[in-house]
Amino acid sequence: MDKVSFVIPCYRSELTLTHVVEEIRTAMAGLTNYVYEVILVNDCSPDNTLQVIRGLCEKYNNMTGISLARNFGQHAALMAGFRHVTGDIVICLDDDGQTPAADVGKFLAGIASGQDVVYARYLNKQHTAFRNFGSKVNEIMTRFMLGKPKELYISSYFAAKRFVIDEVVRYENSYPYVIGLVLRTTKNISNVDVKHRQRETGHSGYTMKTLLGLWFNGFTAFSIQPLRFATMVGSLCAVSGFLYGIYTVIKRLVNPGVPMGFSSLMSAVVFLGGMIMLMLGLIGEYVGRIYISLNNSPQYVIREIIGQKENGNEM
Repeated sequence: MDKVSFVIPCYRSELTLTHVVEEIRTAMAGLTNYVYEVILVNDCSPDNTLQVIRGLCEKYNNMTGISLARNFGQHAALMAGFRHVTGDIVICLDDDGQTPAADVGKFLAGIASGQDVVYARYLNKQHTAFRNFGSKVNEIMTRFMLGKPKELYISSYFAAKRFVIDEVVRYENSYPYVIGLVLRTTKNISNVDVKHRQRETGHSGYTMKTLLGLWFNGFTAFSIQPLRFATMVGSLCAVSGFLYGIYTVIKRLVNPGVPMGFSSLMSAVVFLGGMIMLMLGLIGEYVGRIYISLNNSPQYVIREIIGQKENGNEM
């Protein structure tokens, strides 16, 4: 009998988390071939989420709560949960109820059919326009920077075999990005269609700052494509400047009376200067992340473990 481990990052979910857990229990009651555990990771939520987790862990003996010392972000919270799973299959879903736990059977069927990872594909996303824009940018980034197949839909609701998760947690540096870690582990990935629900209460914890941080994690930690792009742009600018210089010399020789053009010169200087600063900033982002990683900055720090797991690794 296979064991399923549910990992749920929790932030501002005091009003929704109990419903999500109850839905998991109802869904798994109909799947008699599986046993399960639920790992709830409190990402230093400022509301009463931790108290709700305590209550659930006291009520059910297959619940484990992990409380982080500060807010490290969704992907760090996932890594904390991954290092405490004991199941053969790991399923990750959100704490707000928008990802239906009732559809867990679809994911388990996909894994049973031979897939290593199964992602939810939403046919009717109920996010705000801002979140949908962020998802679209993330889709483009993962496709071009991380080599994601165009037809594959990536979401926060997914199931993975244990060997995939074991490979993911081998990553011990700062700035974890679970999508990149999964994509570099296996290409045997598929989608299942699920219905995305309306948010019942509250609002998304993702801001423009957190989305930008997530995108930077993706393409600086797992891809050198931005550096190659910088090299390409620099080469194009150099060639363009060389050709424009030849054009200017020829124009001057053919018609000595033609003014050289101060405005065009300043435009070229400002453009090239801006590109140089942009590329230096990009290189600096890579160097900065290398420096932080060399300083052993933690992915997360666990303040407390609640429930059945009394001993666990801190990273």
